[in-house]
Amino acid sequence: MEFYDTIKDLQWDDVTKSIYAKTDADVRRALSKETLNIEDFKALISPAGANYLEQMAMMSRKLTQKRFGKVILLYIPMYLSNECSNHCIYCGFNHNNDIARKTLNDEEILEEVRIIKQMGYDNVLLLTGEYPKITGADYIEHAIKLCKEHFAAVNLEVYPMKVEEYKRMAQAGCNSVYIYQETYNEQRYKIYHPKGMKSNYYHRLSTPERIAQAGMHRIGMGALIGLEEWRTEMVYLAMHLRFMTKNYWKTKYSLSFPRMRPAAGGYQPNFLMSEKQFAQALWAFRIFDNDVEISMSTRETRNMRDHFITLGVTSVSAGSRTDPGGYAHPDVELEQFHINDDRNPKAMEQMIRAQGYDVIYKDWDNSLN
Repeated sequence: MEFYDTIKDLQWDDVTKSIYAKTDADVRRALSKETLNIEDFKALISPAGANYLEQMAMMSRKLTQKRFGKVILLYIPMYLSNECSNHCIYCGFNHNNDIARKTLNDEEILEEVRIIKQMGYDNVLLLTGEYPKITGADYIEHAIKLCKEHFAAVNLEVYPMKVEEYKRMAQAGCNSVYIYQETYNEQRYKIYHPKGMKSNYYHRLSTPERIAQAGMHRIGMGALIGLEEWRTEMVYLAMHLRFMTKNYWKTKYSLSFPRMRPAAGGYQPNFLMSEKQFAQALWAFRIFDNDVEISMSTRETRNMRDHFITLGVTSVSAGSRTDPGGYAHPDVELEQFHINDDRNPKAMEQMIRAQGYDVIYKDWDNSLN
């Protein structure tokens, strides 16, 4: 059975109604349990759950320290290309957007590597738009091999691949693959992804299963906040996480649910998530799954990222650029989106250590292996 089989008969609006029907008693019951089910998660994410944020925050801190210690992993994204064949209406890389396009060659990749290494990083996330004709499996595999000579951990966020291709990436030195569904609302998915590879809801939804079947060490999953009702997105994401951890238990998992940021094309979010609501979602996931890693990118504000260091986050990015070649030659016309927190790694490290936490630039799982 695939994850799609578990949700294909669910109605989005019915799930939403079930979340909003949760009561204080449901929340208290969920908070008293050691092992939570999806109905418990709905309670924590519900409007009723918002009355228990202080208790949820303290539980999240305790559970995170118990599982991960007082440690934050710093990572950095490295964009290889902004070429894209998709027409995602919210993305700066949209094929229809009139922006400059660029794909890095070997020399340019190594130039980025040199600068990122000078920043202290030993953990890099390689990203491209989704354009296999230009940045296909051969290009990405080659980029991994180039970077693996310089970094302990090389991770990917690229177009969905076949199992055999993911096996190639793992053999080349890839440690993790991140793939976001963007929205789990199948009925409205095509509105946001009208053309291109990404328009196939099922193919994208089944990608984490192919990654796991390839034996990848870690899989990153998530949803983009701003397209559909955020509470419902989080419940579908929780169901997806639970399916993966049950059926592919040898794999490690990471979650992220970034809020939309301004980008070329000027798309405006349909649904907003406040910082208080972001906190509720994060703490609900930590209580729901004590082992899942949770990352927070530079899309979020400086103040917000400062406050979440001790409350459930396990990794953050710093000094990020979202344009290919942006560390050596910054160019806002190539960006996927505008970042929010522009602090460099040393400033982030100083803030994290001031809160009594250690900082690592190298993936702890990889070092233990």
